Amino acid sequence: MNYLLAFLVGGAICVVVQILMDNTKLLPGRIMVILVCSGVFLGAVGVYEPFAKWAGAGASVPLLGFGNLLFKGIRDAVDAEGFIGLFKGGFTASAVGISAALIFGYLASLIFKPKMK
Repeated sequence: MNYLLAFLVGGAICVVVQILMDNTKLLPGRIMVILVCSGVFLGAVGVYEPFAKWAGAGASVPLLGFGNLLFKGIRDAVDAEGFIGLFKGGFTASAVGISAALIFGYLASLIFKPKMK
């Protein structure tokens, strides 16, 4: 049942993004920024954490989850270290995910040969 719920929630987020892409003139990069900032906002007002517990990976994997992760990292770092946590918290919270993306992207570039269009 958890897999089905994660699929439905993640799919609903993707449907909303696809509607934004089809019906507005927003570029994909701007939509990505909107998603990350929405995750930060929803985390700041306390809505995202219960939603993520209910939806599981369907809410934590998309960019909304990344925004919430940045917010939690900054909040925890500010609580622990003060003002410097504003600059340090987001990096420490998201370091594993960003590192994994870089490593797997590099490995994929070694295996597959890109073709120019």
